[in-house]
Amino acid sequence: MARILLLFLPGLVAVCAVHGIFMDRLASKKLCADDECVYTISLARAQEDYNAPDCRFINVKKGQQIYVYSKLVKENGAGEFWAGSVYGDGQDEMGVVGYFPSNLVKEQRVYQEATKEVPTTDIDFFCE
Repeated sequence: MARILLLFLPGLVAVCAVHGIFMDRLASKKLCADDECVYTISLARAQEDYNAPDCRFINVKKGQQIYVYSKLVKENGAGEFWAGSVYGDGQDEMGVVGYFPSNLVKEQRVYQEATKEVPTTDIDFFCE
């Protein structure tokens, strides 16, 4: 289902078709290795299977490797979630990116410490 967004700029109306939906935010801040959250923090291995409850999350099978890019800052008693990409088991080369519970994985290798606290944005929780 496509949404139509109208952007009213002085003297200009832009129409954009957006395929997807903005979901509720899981947190207002995240920890990253850099200000843009593009560098890999760590490599983790799933300790059990996980079935994604909605499009913000990723399905994970026990033993799969996950590259971790950000760690949501826990707030208001919510669970702690990390964002990463899963590779293998028929996934394409780019992998599938999404959130998963941090207690699901064991970090195998830390590449960079997640020391940069960055605000989350709506696009962090956008589902196509």
